[in-house]
Amino acid sequence: MITTTTTSTAITTTTTIEALYRLLAWLSPAYPVGAYTYSHGLETAVEDGAVRGRDDLVAYVSAALTEGAGRVDGALLAAAHRAMTKGDARALDATTELGAAWRGTAETALEAEAQGTAFLSVTLSAWPEPRLAAFAARHPRRIPHAVAFGAAAAAHGIPLREAAFGFLSAFAANLVSAGVRLVPLGQTDGQVATASMLPVASAAADAALAADLDRLGTAAVALDIFSIRHETQYTRLFRS
Repeated sequence: MITTTTTSTAITTTTTIEALYRLLAWLSPAYPVGAYTYSHGLETAVEDGAVRGRDDLVAYVSAALTEGAGRVDGALLAAAHRAMTKGDARALDATTELGAAWRGTAETALEAEAQGTAFLSVTLSAWPEPRLAAFAARHPRRIPHAVAFGAAAAAHGIPLREAAFGFLSAFAANLVSAGVRLVPLGQTDGQVATASMLPVASAAADAALAADLDRLGTAAVALDIFSIRHETQYTRLFRS
Protein backbone atom coordinates (compact mmCIF):
# COMPACT_ATOMS: atom_id res chain seq x y z
CA MET A 1 0.00 0.00 0.00
CA ILE A 2 2.80 2.40 0.87
CA THR A 3 4.62 1.51 -2.33
CA THR A 4 1.52 2.21 -4.42
CA THR A 5 0.94 5.56 -2.73
CA THR A 6 4.58 6.56 -3.12
CA THR A 7 4.62 5.59 -6.78
CA SER A 8 1.39 7.48 -7.42
CA THR A 9 2.76 10.57 -5.69
CA ALA A 10 6.00 10.37 -7.65
CA ILE A 11 4.15 10.17 -10.94
CA THR A 12 1.96 13.15 -10.05
CA THR A 13 4.95 15.20 -8.93
CA THR A 14 6.91 14.38 -12.07
CA THR A 15 4.00 15.38 -14.29
CA THR A 16 3.58 18.66 -12.41
CA ILE A 17 7.27 19.48 -12.65
CA GLU A 18 7.30 18.72 -16.38
CA ALA A 19 4.28 20.96 -16.92
CA LEU A 20 5.93 23.73 -14.90
CA TYR A 21 9.11 23.33 -16.95
CA ARG A 22 7.17 23.84 -20.17
CA LEU A 23 5.27 26.81 -18.76
CA LEU A 24 8.44 28.54 -17.59
CA ALA A 25 10.12 27.94 -20.94
CA TRP A 26 7.16 29.34 -22.89
CA LEU A 27 6.98 32.45 -20.69
CA SER A 28 10.70 33.19 -20.78
CA PRO A 29 11.80 36.38 -22.58
CA ALA A 30 14.15 34.05 -24.46
CA TYR A 31 11.22 32.21 -26.08
CA PRO A 32 11.31 33.53 -29.66
CA VAL A 33 7.87 35.05 -30.12
CA GLY A 34 9.08 38.64 -30.61
CA ALA A 35 7.24 40.07 -27.59
CA TYR A 36 10.00 42.62 -27.01
CA THR A 37 9.11 44.38 -30.29
CA TYR A 38 5.62 45.40 -29.10
CA SER A 39 4.60 48.15 -26.66
CA HIS A 40 0.80 47.95 -26.99
CA GLY A 41 0.47 51.70 -27.62
CA LEU A 42 2.74 52.57 -24.71
CA GLU A 43 5.27 54.23 -27.01
CA THR A 44 2.71 56.86 -28.03
CA ALA A 45 1.55 57.29 -24.42
CA VAL A 46 5.14 58.13 -23.43
CA GLU A 47 5.57 60.39 -26.47
CA ASP A 48 2.42 62.31 -25.48
CA GLY A 49 3.49 62.63 -21.85
CA ALA A 50 0.67 60.47 -20.53
CA VAL A 51 3.17 58.03 -19.01
CA ARG A 52 6.04 59.86 -17.29
CA GLY A 53 7.09 57.67 -14.42
CA ARG A 54 6.69 54.39 -12.58
CA ASP A 55 3.22 55.08 -11.20
CA ASP A 56 1.93 56.06 -14.64
CA LEU A 57 3.43 52.91 -16.10
CA VAL A 58 1.77 50.71 -13.48
CA ALA A 59 -1.57 52.40 -14.16
CA TYR A 60 -1.19 51.85 -17.92
CA VAL A 61 -0.31 48.19 -17.58
CA SER A 62 -3.07 47.64 -15.02
CA ALA A 63 -5.61 49.11 -17.43
CA ALA A 64 -4.35 46.88 -20.23
CA LEU A 65 -4.66 43.81 -17.99
CA THR A 66 -8.05 44.47 -16.45
CA GLU A 67 -9.93 46.60 -18.99
CA GLY A 68 -8.15 46.05 -22.31
CA ALA A 69 -6.37 43.26 -24.16
CA GLY A 70 -5.61 41.33 -20.99
CA ARG A 71 -9.31 41.03 -20.20
CA VAL A 72 -10.06 39.67 -23.67
CA ASP A 73 -6.97 37.50 -24.00
CA GLY A 74 -7.44 35.90 -20.61
CA ALA A 75 -10.97 34.87 -21.55
CA LEU A 76 -9.86 33.59 -24.97
CA LEU A 77 -7.05 31.58 -23.37
CA ALA A 78 -9.47 29.98 -20.94
CA ALA A 79 -11.93 29.11 -23.71
CA ALA A 80 -9.18 27.60 -25.86
CA HIS A 81 -7.82 25.59 -22.94
CA ARG A 82 -11.24 24.15 -22.14
CA ALA A 83 -11.99 23.36 -25.78
CA MET A 84 -8.67 21.54 -26.26
CA THR A 85 -9.14 19.65 -22.99
CA LYS A 86 -12.56 18.43 -24.14
CA GLY A 87 -11.35 17.66 -27.65
CA ASP A 88 -13.94 20.09 -29.02
CA ALA A 89 -12.42 21.22 -32.32
CA ARG A 90 -15.51 23.25 -33.24
CA ALA A 91 -15.35 25.31 -30.05
CA LEU A 92 -11.59 25.77 -30.47
CA ASP A 93 -12.06 26.99 -34.05
CA ALA A 94 -14.83 29.37 -32.96
CA THR A 95 -12.58 30.81 -30.26
CA THR A 96 -9.85 31.34 -32.84
CA GLU A 97 -12.19 33.21 -35.18
CA LEU A 98 -13.46 35.36 -32.33
CA GLY A 99 -9.93 36.14 -31.18
CA ALA A 100 -8.81 37.09 -34.68
CA ALA A 101 -11.74 39.50 -35.04
CA TRP A 102 -11.66 40.91 -31.54
CA ARG A 103 -8.93 43.53 -31.98
CA GLY A 104 -9.39 47.26 -31.78
CA THR A 105 -6.56 48.28 -34.08
CA ALA A 106 -4.37 46.95 -36.87
CA GLU A 107 -1.30 46.97 -34.64
CA THR A 108 -2.90 45.01 -31.82
CA ALA A 109 -4.10 42.47 -34.39
CA LEU A 110 -0.52 42.16 -35.63
CA GLU A 111 0.73 41.90 -32.05
CA ALA A 112 -1.63 39.01 -31.30
CA GLU A 113 -1.38 37.02 -34.52
CA ALA A 114 2.35 37.42 -35.21
CA GLN A 115 3.19 36.23 -31.70
CA GLY A 116 0.68 33.40 -31.98
CA THR A 117 2.25 32.24 -35.23
CA ALA A 118 5.76 32.40 -33.79
CA PHE A 119 4.68 30.65 -30.59
CA LEU A 120 3.10 27.74 -32.42
CA SER A 121 6.04 27.38 -34.80
CA VAL A 122 8.66 27.04 -32.08
CA THR A 123 6.42 25.05 -29.71
CA LEU A 124 5.57 22.46 -32.35
CA SER A 125 9.27 22.14 -33.16
CA ALA A 126 10.40 21.79 -29.56
CA TRP A 127 7.37 19.97 -28.12
CA PRO A 128 5.50 18.22 -30.97
CA GLU A 129 1.88 17.39 -30.18
CA PRO A 130 -0.54 15.98 -32.82
CA ARG A 131 -3.68 17.79 -31.66
CA LEU A 132 -1.88 21.12 -31.49
CA ALA A 133 -0.35 20.53 -34.93
CA ALA A 134 -3.78 19.78 -36.41
CA PHE A 135 -5.19 22.93 -34.84
CA ALA A 136 -2.37 25.07 -36.23
CA ALA A 137 -2.82 23.56 -39.69
CA ARG A 138 -6.51 24.56 -39.74
CA HIS A 139 -5.70 28.24 -39.14
CA PRO A 140 -2.32 29.06 -40.70
CA ARG A 141 -0.90 32.35 -39.36
CA ARG A 142 -4.27 33.42 -37.93
CA ILE A 143 -4.26 32.14 -34.35
CA PRO A 144 -3.96 34.86 -31.67
CA HIS A 145 -1.23 34.31 -29.11
CA ALA A 146 -3.63 33.83 -26.20
CA VAL A 147 -5.62 31.18 -28.06
CA ALA A 148 -2.47 29.37 -29.18
CA PHE A 149 -1.09 29.47 -25.64
CA GLY A 150 -4.29 28.17 -24.06
CA ALA A 151 -4.56 25.31 -26.54
CA ALA A 152 -0.90 24.37 -26.13
CA ALA A 153 -1.13 24.49 -22.34
CA ALA A 154 -4.10 22.11 -22.35
CA ALA A 155 -2.43 19.77 -24.84
CA HIS A 156 0.65 19.57 -22.61
CA GLY A 157 -1.12 19.17 -19.27
CA ILE A 158 -0.58 22.67 -17.87
CA PRO A 159 -3.50 23.59 -15.57
CA LEU A 160 -5.73 26.45 -16.73
CA ARG A 161 -5.25 28.77 -13.72
CA GLU A 162 -1.47 28.53 -13.94
CA ALA A 163 -1.51 29.03 -17.72
CA ALA A 164 -3.74 32.11 -17.50
CA PHE A 165 -1.81 33.66 -14.62
CA GLY A 166 1.52 33.00 -16.33
CA PHE A 167 0.42 34.40 -19.69
CA LEU A 168 -1.05 37.58 -18.19
CA SER A 169 1.95 38.08 -15.92
CA ALA A 170 4.29 37.79 -18.92
CA PHE A 171 2.15 40.30 -20.84
CA ALA A 172 2.45 42.75 -17.95
CA ALA A 173 6.19 42.16 -17.56
CA ASN A 174 6.76 42.80 -21.25
CA LEU A 175 4.96 46.14 -21.08
CA VAL A 176 6.93 47.10 -17.97
CA SER A 177 10.13 46.26 -19.84
CA ALA A 178 9.01 48.46 -22.73
CA GLY A 179 8.28 51.27 -20.27
CA VAL A 180 11.71 50.98 -18.68
CA ARG A 181 13.24 51.60 -22.11
CA LEU A 182 10.82 54.30 -23.22
CA VAL A 183 10.32 56.59 -20.21
CA PRO A 184 13.16 55.75 -19.36
CA LEU A 185 13.21 54.18 -15.90
CA GLY A 186 15.90 52.45 -13.89
CA GLN A 187 15.99 48.68 -13.65
CA THR A 188 15.01 48.82 -9.97
CA ASP A 189 11.96 50.91 -10.80
CA GLY A 190 11.06 48.31 -13.40
CA GLN A 191 11.23 45.52 -10.86
CA VAL A 192 9.23 47.50 -8.32
CA ALA A 193 6.58 48.05 -10.98
CA THR A 194 6.54 44.35 -11.85
CA ALA A 195 6.21 43.40 -8.18
CA SER A 196 3.30 45.79 -7.72
CA MET A 197 1.47 44.11 -10.61
CA LEU A 198 1.16 40.75 -8.80
CA PRO A 199 -2.34 41.27 -7.33
CA VAL A 200 -3.54 42.81 -10.60
CA ALA A 201 -2.31 39.83 -12.64
CA SER A 202 -3.84 37.41 -10.14
CA ALA A 203 -7.21 39.18 -10.28
CA ALA A 204 -7.03 39.24 -14.10
CA ALA A 205 -6.44 35.48 -14.14
CA ASP A 206 -9.44 34.92 -11.86
CA ALA A 207 -11.56 37.11 -14.15
CA ALA A 208 -10.40 35.10 -17.17
CA LEU A 209 -11.61 31.84 -15.63
CA ALA A 210 -15.00 33.34 -14.83
CA ALA A 211 -15.48 35.22 -18.11
CA ASP A 212 -18.44 34.66 -20.43
CA LEU A 213 -17.38 35.23 -24.05
CA ASP A 214 -20.94 36.20 -25.01
CA ARG A 215 -20.94 39.08 -22.52
CA LEU A 216 -17.30 40.12 -22.59
CA GLY A 217 -16.18 43.62 -23.52
CA THR A 218 -13.41 46.13 -22.92
CA ALA A 219 -13.28 49.73 -21.74
CA ALA A 220 -9.72 50.86 -22.45
CA VAL A 221 -10.54 53.48 -25.08
CA ALA A 222 -7.45 55.58 -24.37
CA LEU A 223 -5.17 52.59 -24.99
CA ASP A 224 -6.85 51.92 -28.33
CA ILE A 225 -6.40 55.56 -29.31
CA PHE A 226 -2.70 55.42 -28.43
CA SER A 227 -2.42 52.27 -30.55
CA ILE A 228 -4.19 53.89 -33.51
CA ARG A 229 -1.98 56.96 -33.33
CA HIS A 230 1.13 54.81 -33.06
CA GLU A 231 0.52 53.56 -36.60
CA THR A 232 1.52 56.99 -37.94
CA GLN A 233 3.97 58.08 -35.25
CA TYR A 234 7.04 59.50 -36.95
CA THR A 235 9.76 57.92 -34.79
CA ARG A 236 9.10 54.41 -33.47
CA LEU A 237 11.09 51.77 -31.64
CA PHE A 238 8.22 49.27 -31.38
CA ARG A 239 5.79 47.61 -33.78
CA SER A 240 2.76 48.54 -31.69
